[in-house]
Amino acid sequence: MAENLRYLPSVSAPGISSGTGPCYYVYGYSGTSVDGAKASFNYNEYGVLYNWAAAKAACPSGWHLPTNEEWTQLANYLGGKSVAGGKLRESGTTHWRSSYTGVTNETGFTALPGGFRDFDGTFQSTGYRGYWWSATEGDEPYSAWFIHMSYNSSGIGTNSFADSMIGGLSVRCVKN
Repeated sequence: MAENLRYLPSVSAPGISSGTGPCYYVYGYSGTSVDGAKASFNYNEYGVLYNWAAAKAACPSGWHLPTNEEWTQLANYLGGKSVAGGKLRESGTTHWRSSYTGVTNETGFTALPGGFRDFDGTFQSTGYRGYWWSATEGDEPYSAWFIHMSYNSSGIGTNSFADSMIGGLSVRCVKN
């Protein structure tokens, strides 16, 4: 997919969390109206933030949430994690806080800094960082792997930590 997923069957208030049931958030939106959320700037620019349970079921038929291995294969194909973010990230400063050396978006992936929804219900890092789920569960309780990109780097990182499934991150789907 060339943009962050915008599938939004319902809206979870920012203070609602779950490690097992699906939750859907729109950055900065505190209501529960789907129409209200879809009318917001952040929905239209950055898409929806999903907890892991929602992310696993969000991709349309014929598509899937990429595994951590698929994200790693993509990074390796693009020259490794230290440079892959620059080839995936939108260039310029329309959405990112600043431009960075090595950012070309030559893949057309156009990664945007949609930020994330933290465990405590706060939204953080829009304009600074983008986070995308993988379908791979982590080793810690309620953990799953994700990738991230930052405004001040041309690389990508991968991470997994306890309770990460509860947070809200962006989703990109891969065609089967």
